[in-house]
Amino acid sequence: MATETPPPATPGTPLPSTEEFAEVQQSTEFGELRRAHRSFAFPLTIAFISWYLLYVLLSNYADGFMGTKVAGNINVALLLGLAQFLTTFLIAWWYARHAAAKLDPKAEAIKSRMEGGA
Repeated sequence: MATETPPPATPGTPLPSTEEFAEVQQSTEFGELRRAHRSFAFPLTIAFISWYLLYVLLSNYADGFMGTKVAGNINVALLLGLAQFLTTFLIAWWYARHAAAKLDPKAEAIKSRMEGGA
């Protein structure tokens, strides 16, 4: 898993040089990893920020709509506010699945190649 702390370097094992890091950064494999991350994270970030700003704008300028009762004392504002939390958790869950399926294997391959010197 990507959040695990890496083990300390084994004494006598050389660390990759700056040139090796730069070479990996320029590689097609690293480019694919970066593209896979960005193609997921950027659109979802933009979508969530837009959704959040819509909620804020509606809260400020659409009092009548946001105050519309849905059931009892539950109004549209409360439902949309709770939907913000739900959306946050769904995006986090979705990203974790995406990372485990698409990002972690590519990152692990790059890491193994760097540590193994292959």
